[in-house]
Amino acid sequence: MAKRLAGAAVVLALVSVITFGLALLVPGDPAIHLAGEHATREEIAAVRAELGLDRPMAVRYLEWAAAVLRGDLGTSLYNSQPVTQILAERLPVTLSLALAAMAVAVAISLPLGVLAALRQGGLLDRVISSGTALAVATPSFWLGLMLILAFAITFPFFPATGYRPLGDGIAAYAAHLALPALTLGVAAAVEPTRQLRAALADVLDTDYIRTARAKGLLPSAVVGRHAIRNAAVPYVTVIGLETGQLLGGAVVVEAVFGLPGLGTLAESTVTRQDLPVLQGLVLVSTVVVVAANLAVDLAYRWLTPGEVA
Repeated sequence: MAKRLAGAAVVLALVSVITFGLALLVPGDPAIHLAGEHATREEIAAVRAELGLDRPMAVRYLEWAAAVLRGDLGTSLYNSQPVTQILAERLPVTLSLALAAMAVAVAISLPLGVLAALRQGGLLDRVISSGTALAVATPSFWLGLMLILAFAITFPFFPATGYRPLGDGIAAYAAHLALPALTLGVAAAVEPTRQLRAALADVLDTDYIRTARAKGLLPSAVVGRHAIRNAAVPYVTVIGLETGQLLGGAVVVEAVFGLPGLGTLAESTVTRQDLPVLQGLVLVSTVVVVAANLAVDLAYRWLTPGEVA
């Protein structure tokens, strides 16, 4: 874990450099955006000096990195709010959506992957394979709109848009997350289903599984106690990698369902050329992905206790 943490620190350092550099390549000049289209050159230069945009990039990066290490992500150019406060307001929404979507993905992929592996080459296996291919080809915004039409308008079981924090009650919280999580979770379930099906099919063909069956163990015990755990490593790996895709997919899903999360914040931030918020947003998202990868490493140690992960 010490090696993993050191590697995570290196990743975060590299991401901070890349993020700072790429943010400066966003088309347009924030100083012009803030000063106004009809501002004079002198006024634009004054805004650039006030924001520190006239200093060398290396100096600006070192100052920004030192502030980040102190927990200061800067101040928004748009409304002068601390970036930390802006992200703290938005992050719980996106994390709630990502965790709920991950739960949906596991609830879909785990049984489907097992069933497909147990019925290799059969009708059920082909149906599941076709279903995963269809899920990949379905745009998330279209699926979200169809779910709104079906379960928020035609049959009004869930609200179509908006978000309610957990403090307002678990029922309201879950109801507002149900459709967005299902929209995001369906696409996230595709690759785990395929990986579990392939890994479990290989495990079921090993000698020790044949021996367990020959001893008269029930099929449920053979699969649940022995096979799944040994087939779980690639499955857990894919689940961990899905974290980044969920954060990326949240941009579209949050826009469709009107959720005030990091996705809609990213959209507005790029439009406004609010570089401090954009840099903080990417850095925080990276921390979430790195934390998910560390959790996967811990899961490896539990799944393979006799080996070094």
